[in-house]
Amino acid sequence: MEFGFTPQDEAFRAEAREWLAAHQDAGTDRRTWERALGKAGWIGLGWAEDGYGNRRATLTQQVAWAEEYARSGAPPRSGHIGENLLAPTLLAHGSAAQKARFLPPVAAGDELWCQGYSEPGAGSDLAGVRTRAQRDGDGYRVTGQKIWTSLAHAADWCFVLARTEPGSRRHHGLSFLLLPMDQPGRVEVRPIRQLTGTSDFNEVFFDGAHARAEHLVGAEGDGWRVAMSLLGYERGVSTLAQQIGFARELEDVVRAALASGAAADPVLRARLTRQWAELRTMRWHALRTLGGAGDAGAPSVAKLLWGGWHQRLGELAVAVRGARAGVGPADWSASAPYEIDAAQELFLFSRADTVYGGSDQIQREIIAGRVLGLPRQPRG
Repeated sequence: MEFGFTPQDEAFRAEAREWLAAHQDAGTDRRTWERALGKAGWIGLGWAEDGYGNRRATLTQQVAWAEEYARSGAPPRSGHIGENLLAPTLLAHGSAAQKARFLPPVAAGDELWCQGYSEPGAGSDLAGVRTRAQRDGDGYRVTGQKIWTSLAHAADWCFVLARTEPGSRRHHGLSFLLLPMDQPGRVEVRPIRQLTGTSDFNEVFFDGAHARAEHLVGAEGDGWRVAMSLLGYERGVSTLAQQIGFARELEDVVRAALASGAAADPVLRARLTRQWAELRTMRWHALRTLGGAGDAGAPSVAKLLWGGWHQRLGELAVAVRGARAGVGPADWSASAPYEIDAAQELFLFSRADTVYGGSDQIQREIIAGRVLGLPRQPRG
């Protein structure tokens, strides 16, 4: 796809920039901020249908919004899972009743979602899901464990991939269910402490949690097809916005290299130059493949590119500071929580970039099978 911004796109960009500048204080917390976005119609720009409280925008306008959002320093989004993953999936596979029930609250920023996919032993190899959903009267009773569940501690709902056919294996016998999180004693969320000291991910335990029969998306046993369709929406416009954040981080690392004198080292200088060149290449790749139908390998190529790039940036962030990068704050004491600075957090968090969202190994297998037509790698 050849990509360019029209005068109408630039006018849309200016509107987005002005609104973001005027509403930076609109959200005292992340849920309030989501509602501010919803009230102004900024949620659901890329949905295939309007009429759910969202406004429509062209693909280039969606890119303009995402880039301006990243540049503005606005609060991190809490509603992106519902907006960018669940909503397109319901538009493609959901019933009219499901769309009418769930899309307006997402567009308004009133209901937040989390994704119940990964499990212990079923992360990148999602077909190994063991969470069970047994039919029980007017719905299903869900029992099992999910892990690495982003925003589960704040979510109102979870879309869950569960096994509804006893004895089924791999991608057979799975179903895609919408399940409310507010079920005391039946849904338990446990935060996972990371290397950074923060808890962005959670374990979720279902003990007979109830999902209504009308909240089954697609047919029973057709969950794998629905789940794979959802994963196809995981990349795209958001990749370009992500790169704006990457550019800001790279600028911080360059400034640190100049301040410390590390930029005088020809090896480090060459590494910084390469990071800049690779980031430009990633942007061109994202622009050329954005909206390209049928390009099965593009999302996997993009994930391979940015995962490794960001990890190397984290390594550079500490390399340019030398030994000081391994030292905590001057006022740290054993009685207080350990705090790390932005460069240290970048290094520690980016260690996971080549694993979460589909490991590098899985992305290479997708490219090998779907693009190059190579045989599947035997699994032990």
